[in-house]
Amino acid sequence: MKIRIKGNALRYRLTKSDIVNLASQGYVQEQTSFAEQPFIYALKAIEAETLSAGLWGNTITLFMPKQMAAELIYTDKVGFEARCGALQLLVEKDFTCLDNVVEDQSDHYPNPLALQKD
Repeated sequence: MKIRIKGNALRYRLTKSDIVNLASQGYVQEQTSFAEQPFIYALKAIEAETLSAGLWGNTITLFMPKQMAAELIYTDKVGFEARCGALQLLVEKDFTCLDNVVEDQSDHYPNPLALQKD
C-alpha cells in the first residue's frame, strides 16, 4: 500500500496483495521508520456509510465501509473517494506505471491504458 498526501488530500493505493489482505483480515497496514518512531498508515473496513479518516499519534487510519471494500475487492471497481471534513480521501487499486520506473510493480494491477492502441 502506498500513501500520497498533498495539502488536504489523502490517497491510498492498494496492490493485489493489499486487496487480498483487506478481504481476509479487513485491515491493511504499512509502516515507515523515522529514527525512534514509526509512521504508520492503515486501512480498516468497518460498518459505516462513507470513507473517513483519523490521526492518532503516529498513525493515520482510513476507515472504509465494508460494502465499499467488498466492491473494491470483488469487482473491477478502481476506487472510491469522499470528503471527511476538509480532507479529500481516495482509495484505489495501484496500477503499473506506463513510464519506466525502478520500483517493483509485479504486485500491481495491469494499467488499462497500456491496452489502448495508438
